[in-house]
Amino acid sequence: MELQIRLLGTVELCVDGQAVTPGAAKRRAVLAGLAIEANHTVTLPRLAQMVWSEHPPASAVANLRTHAAGLRRTLGDRLVARPQAYELRLAPHELDVTEFQRLAGEGRALLASADPAGAIETLSTALAWWRGPSGDGLPRGTALDNRWASLDEQRLQVFEELADARLAAGEHGHLLSELRGHLAAHPLRERAWGQLMLALYRCGDVPAALTVYRDARAVLDEQLGLEPGEELARLHRAMLDRAPELSYVPPATPIMTAPAPAAETRPGVGWAVPRELPADPVTYVGRTRETADVVANVTAGTPTAVVVTGAAGSGKTTLAVRAGHAVSAEFPDGQVFVDLGYRTSVKPGEVLARVLRALGVPAADVPENTDERAGWFRSLVAGRRLLLVVDGVTRAAQVRPLLPAGPGPALIVVTQRHLGSLDGVRRVALRPVGVAQARDLLAAFAGSERLVAEPAATAELVRLCGGSVLALRIAGAWLGRRPGTPVSTLVAELGDGRGRLDLLAYEDLSVRASLATGVAAVRSDDEVAGRLLELLAAQPGTPVESVATQLGVSPQRVHRALDDLVDAHLAQRDGHGDYRLPALVRDYAAELAAVAQVPARPVANRRFDPLAA
Repeated sequence: MELQIRLLGTVELCVDGQAVTPGAAKRRAVLAGLAIEANHTVTLPRLAQMVWSEHPPASAVANLRTHAAGLRRTLGDRLVARPQAYELRLAPHELDVTEFQRLAGEGRALLASADPAGAIETLSTALAWWRGPSGDGLPRGTALDNRWASLDEQRLQVFEELADARLAAGEHGHLLSELRGHLAAHPLRERAWGQLMLALYRCGDVPAALTVYRDARAVLDEQLGLEPGEELARLHRAMLDRAPELSYVPPATPIMTAPAPAAETRPGVGWAVPRELPADPVTYVGRTRETADVVANVTAGTPTAVVVTGAAGSGKTTLAVRAGHAVSAEFPDGQVFVDLGYRTSVKPGEVLARVLRALGVPAADVPENTDERAGWFRSLVAGRRLLLVVDGVTRAAQVRPLLPAGPGPALIVVTQRHLGSLDGVRRVALRPVGVAQARDLLAAFAGSERLVAEPAATAELVRLCGGSVLALRIAGAWLGRRPGTPVSTLVAELGDGRGRLDLLAYEDLSVRASLATGVAAVRSDDEVAGRLLELLAAQPGTPVESVATQLGVSPQRVHRALDDLVDAHLAQRDGHGDYRLPALVRDYAAELAAVAQVPARPVANRRFDPLAA
């Protein structure tokens, strides 16, 4: 007989792969008490304390024997009767608690041995055993309460150990929404506050990281009357000092993706046929014309490269992947997909090495010199129908060596910049989606009937999402998870700009994280542009000359920084020559400005008004 007993959530029992109903709450409590003490004798008085919250009734022993007899009909000789006691015999893998604790220990050891990738896989598997609070649905106030509290604490610890592993692996951008959700439920977890601070810092959002410390300090003071511990305070001081050890240092080979499948090969030195495109998106609404433009350009007979550019969350990557799948049959020699993650630190030589390895060149044979890598790449792809898609590009230099030198290969570049110095490329710019497309995207997730029933609320929701495909997808998913909730409820919550970016996050999707990545890239290249974004968010309508005085630079330098923000789709220039922030950028900039708090100095002149967009 093969048993599976699950206590990490509601109590469940499976016998030989078939779910069995253990019985009423007290019988489930008997099963849970025996399982959590598996392979140990549990006396009847102790078992009674696990089942009844108050003093056990006079009939407790008789009732326990009745429950045990009922369980024995299912468990057979696994439930052993002892004098005034019972024992449940289980193999380690038959109890989810044991499996969770085993995997947690293994993941902890992998993290300690500097193997974050292994730790991420193992700790994620450990957390997957959880289906809800431990012992959910059992009587409370019993002797089992301490065991459930201990297990729930272990779950929180493993979540935070997994966060440490993901930080060590450079996944700080994807952690933000998960850490915020964790802290919303458990606001006294100092370790998690520190992890959120570090993740924001590594995304380049130092003001937001410092704001998180301020929030943590306020919560701890309000609820416990305590100052943050030394570890959190030390992290705060290090951020104020811009300590270099806080920055993420990628491994020796910083661009990591899954290895190319080896099943399909072609003759020739260093050639494999890679099939690296991510899955073709199932929900794809709008962008028909732009997708057609990309498809037409990459299938042209001449050497071709296409730059897909647009704001954070505009659907650039989704469009590039959809177009890549649409033309994959035209490129039988393979498709390579590289994600640079909008990291300005990635060098052209690293990108070339990544592509060469995808084409079958052994890592040991990749030349050290960037020029040699570029020459070998051009020789390998000459005349071959190969499609390259490079996502998250911040600088033209990162992809310049990949530009096709002759017929055959094609290149799609995904970026928030225009990359104006790339010669001979076609550019497809993604504007904010229109009202009709926005409604269609919401309907794909939430259902068209709900939108039709609330036309005014739907129109306002579309406006609040600012034409962002990412924001619309998250809003649609929010409605889809709550089929009985009116659209107007979400609109009311999003209408409070202070919490809008908190709501626009779901699982690994986050508008804030997407904006943070783009802002971090701009700051890395142009410190003045980064400071300008904060200052102008704090001082709507400040003229350029006044901004220049406060930043200690010339007006010409401010204009160059403004142009940099426009190029990165973080600002817009209107027909009057004034600059405005897009709606969601305005919200994010307001968060940054809340920390900076630069005093306003109003003067009449050309103005930058982030609140007007």
